[in-house]
Amino acid sequence: MDERVVHGIALFNGRQYFVCHEVLEEVWTPERGPRRLFLQALIHLAVGLYHAERGNTAGATRQLRKGLRKLGGYLPACEGIDTARLHADAQCILAAIEGGTQIWDPPLIRMIGQT
Repeated sequence: MDERVVHGIALFNGRQYFVCHEVLEEVWTPERGPRRLFLQALIHLAVGLYHAERGNTAGATRQLRKGLRKLGGYLPACEGIDTARLHADAQCILAAIEGGTQIWDPPLIRMIGQT
């Protein structure tokens, strides 16, 4: 896996969503083909969580929905990432945000077999 993607995942898991988005966007921009949409899904999730942490419910739900829709094409795993678990966790957060909950456990990007 590209070291910039590994770095982006570490930023995501450290709740540094804005910087994660910037790092992953550097990889996404020149990418072509199916991998481009996968990276874009991760970027949407990061941006959605960034908005959620700042109380922007509309921005959060819009970005999370985009990310979930795009990530759905890469289930159950892609590039060693447990996308099924990430998808399920992000769906739970989206439901919590839409239900008015402002406190939620952040999702983690986990590799297959990682607990």
